[in-house]
Amino acid sequence: MTEAGRGGGTVWLTGLPSAGKTTIAHALAARLAEAGRRTEVLDGDEIREFLSAGLGFSREDRHTNVQRIGFVAELLASHGVTVLVPVIAPYADSREAVRKRHERAGTPYVEVHVATPVEVCSERDVKGLYARQAAGEISGLTGVDDPYEAPADPDLRIAAHEQGVAESAAAVHTLLTERGLA
Repeated sequence: MTEAGRGGGTVWLTGLPSAGKTTIAHALAARLAEAGRRTEVLDGDEIREFLSAGLGFSREDRHTNVQRIGFVAELLASHGVTVLVPVIAPYADSREAVRKRHERAGTPYVEVHVATPVEVCSERDVKGLYARQAAGEISGLTGVDDPYEAPADPDLRIAAHEQGVAESAAAVHTLLTERGLA
């Protein structure tokens, strides 16, 4: 529990590369921190570099990566931290396993689908992945030549291509407030 007597929870932001997951997570983290919440962002790229170094992008390796992130998120959340997890997590069964881990532990879990269409993500191309895939330099890009299984029933779906970052973060904040997590 935090000083205010509130427990933590995990907010899993899933979506395609360049959908806006990390940007929304950081905006939300700032808002939560201003309100005195203990908050941590577990960025997928940083986790891959440090916790999941050596994993590739096969289905099995992607599942392992998501499970590792889910474990860390649940651990932090169980200690009163609001954990924001902007991670592609392309497979529904991997995300469901993380949800179930949280449920077994009695730790709140919220799934947010940042539902930006692949065409918009490709135009944004924050990390140059779409350009590299189009040039034949990489393969297995989620949503292009590797599958992305969009959540069928997320707790919140954000059309980040139709609204700004502040509005997207506010929508997640509203959901967290309704659930007693903000």
